Amino acid sequence: MRFSTKLIHAGEPEPRIGGALALPIFQTSTFEHAGRSGYHEVKYARLSNTPNHDALGAKLAALEGTEAGLVTASGMAAISAALLATLGAGDHLIAHESLYGGTHGLLTQDLAALGVEVTFVDANRPETFAAALRPKTRAFYVEAITNPLLQVVDLDAVVAFARAHGLTTFIDSTLATPVNFRPAERGFDLVLHSATKYLNGHTDVVAGAVAGSAAGVANVKKKLDHFGGSLDPHACFLLARGLKTLELRVERQNRTALAVAEHLSRHAAVAEVFYPGLPGHAGYARAEAWFRGAGGMLSFRPAGGAGAAERFLAALRLATSAPSLGGPETLVTRPVTTSHAGVPADERARLGIGDDLVRVSIGLEAVEDLLEDFERALG
Repeated sequence: MRFSTKLIHAGEPEPRIGGALALPIFQTSTFEHAGRSGYHEVKYARLSNTPNHDALGAKLAALEGTEAGLVTASGMAAISAALLATLGAGDHLIAHESLYGGTHGLLTQDLAALGVEVTFVDANRPETFAAALRPKTRAFYVEAITNPLLQVVDLDAVVAFARAHGLTTFIDSTLATPVNFRPAERGFDLVLHSATKYLNGHTDVVAGAVAGSAAGVANVKKKLDHFGGSLDPHACFLLARGLKTLELRVERQNRTALAVAEHLSRHAAVAEVFYPGLPGHAGYARAEAWFRGAGGMLSFRPAGGAGAAERFLAALRLATSAPSLGGPETLVTRPVTTSHAGVPADERARLGIGDDLVRVSIGLEAVEDLLEDFERALG
């Protein structure tokens, strides 16, 4: 099946349950025991193996081109379970220096408290990787498109280095989505998503996802089973519904984001635009080579600094000032007050996440209306 068809049909039960075209919600915690052996195989909602969970996992695997998939209670549940299934006390992780703020906090605070050490590198500079390597290095963590600066790092170099040294590779592909990019095809071991964002796409679910080899996903599931980060069956139903329109939504958001980024790049009131679909972007060549589209996220710095950024957000009438991303509504925020508020100010400054940075998650509104709203707010 081609990608569009997989979105509709992959993972769906055969034959249909009661003839239902949409998989029913199995709003039950407990299932009749059917002789399964082993704790992790018992049919139980917290063990993420109800018909709703199984169908979503199979669909996710089909979309990412992997052996298996797993859904979780949030993106951070997916990230934490995946990392903790691989790393333990005394182990070491290499990670790209610019990551989502919640991930940065997990690595620098929670994993550190468990005895896991982290070294941050610039994944655009493969020549620096070897200096970060230690005898107990176990994994390498990156994002397909970074949040909020929209970097596209040297992903091929990350995979090559990891393979040469026996490291597990993790990639958060939330901003790329499997419509635009499938990391397993380039050799990544475990693909992570905040399914809250584009995969669901309707601003009404919090969920996460993991895709990879059958053995790798099984290890993550075992960790998830113990930590209890299972997704509610009704949320599974909403996520499955949202996935069926993923390609249509992302294709529209790709086009609109490019148009908005091009407009902002020509605007006298804008100092700098970050979007990998622009030829002047440092990751443009990689995005052109690897991605089907550059995504629905962009960020920019207004010419007037942080004050101008605040005035811009206050003047918007159509776009909404709010955190999160990937929904049908265009959302605009300053990362220093939301997604990266927990990252120390000096670290944000070093990475280029200034008080003036504005992040834009493009929704499904008419591009003409968005451009008029942005033009008015910039004025």
